[in-house]
Amino acid sequence: MSVTVLLAIVWRELLRFRHQTSRLVSALVRPTLWLVVFSAGFQNVLGISITPPYATYITYDVYMLPGLLGMVLLFQGMQSSLALVFDREAGMLRLLLTAPTPRWFVLLAKLVAAAVLSVVQAYVFLIVAALFGVDMPRFAALTLLPALVLAGFTLGAVGLLLTVYVRRMENFAGTMNFVIFPAFFFSTALYPTWKVQDSGATWILAVIRLNPFTYVVEMIRFAAYGRFDAVSWATTAAVGLAAFLLSVRGYDPQKGMLGRKPRDEG
Repeated sequence: MSVTVLLAIVWRELLRFRHQTSRLVSALVRPTLWLVVFSAGFQNVLGISITPPYATYITYDVYMLPGLLGMVLLFQGMQSSLALVFDREAGMLRLLLTAPTPRWFVLLAKLVAAAVLSVVQAYVFLIVAALFGVDMPRFAALTLLPALVLAGFTLGAVGLLLTVYVRRMENFAGTMNFVIFPAFFFSTALYPTWKVQDSGATWILAVIRLNPFTYVVEMIRFAAYGRFDAVSWATTAAVGLAAFLLSVRGYDPQKGMLGRKPRDEG
């Protein structure tokens, strides 16, 4: 029964995504612009020295790619959460949560669906990056898979947690930008920590080290080169698990948002 519910929810999300091709386009346009325009402009300005996991000097577009993959995953996690808010306003979510299946399992199925869509979009972006001549290790597509799955789950869980507190669709759409852009800019997606340290911006360096998205990016970066960064994996998994457990509590009608009447936000 539980497996049937899981497959049904995942299949429903895949069908919804297939009929909303604009989601794929919007998810790919932003990182592609960064890859083509931003990396070209800073190619000769921001040289990247030999630091793990790189064994040689690399071009800036190669350095940016893991961060842009993280952006694709983050954007999809927020989009899946936005769809969840829509389901809640339409009454579909309440039907799912009142089914005989445990509430936590329904939310987990939603996360699995979000992770699947995230991984699909990440691989499409990898193809786009390859078309623009970005060099990656030969087996990167294979070694990246576990990291992309965990990253998709964690970022989806963060989005799920946001839906506990941001309950209206128009408010959530605005909240997405306050999550995506600070998470992206205050991370190692665009520049390594040693560059920030050399600039003397110690407070930015502190924020970068506290930012969970930093560890998502580094996990992807190391995985692309077949290397395992234990700190990044542990941090990403811990954040994902904590966000999911808090979300389950938030959707508990006795303890969380379903037990409260929505306030008038007009």
